[in-house]
Amino acid sequence: QVQLAESGGGPVQAGGSLRLSCAASGATFSDYAMGWFRQAPGKEREFVVTISRNSMTYYADSVKGRFTISRDNAKSTVFLQMNDLKPEDTAIYYCAAWLMGESPVIVTENPGYWGPGTQVTVSS
Repeated sequence: QVQLAESGGGPVQAGGSLRLSCAASGATFSDYAMGWFRQAPGKEREFVVTISRNSMTYYADSVKGRFTISRDNAKSTVFLQMNDLKPEDTAIYYCAAWLMGESPVIVTENPGYWGPGTQVTVSS
């Protein structure tokens, strides 16, 4: 069982940047693929980005070129650097984890574990 805790959210003006962090505890971090999802008011939760155990990445088209995911296994932490933020990026951002084997697959659906979320609000 892994516990996830997000931080770094808050208000920001359009065109600005934020860096989200997700700290994992209770398990071997390097055994997990990690990712971020988001949910805006009145909308379904949507996939944002994933990073594999060996740091291969896959981004949703809506954030490609603006967001960057990275991981620090020594700190059991995954980061999401968000640049050129737009009002449509406003959402609760959730950290997610998948327990993985050794095969280098990309996963984008049905994570086994979720953090409680952190609010990002982008104003015009």
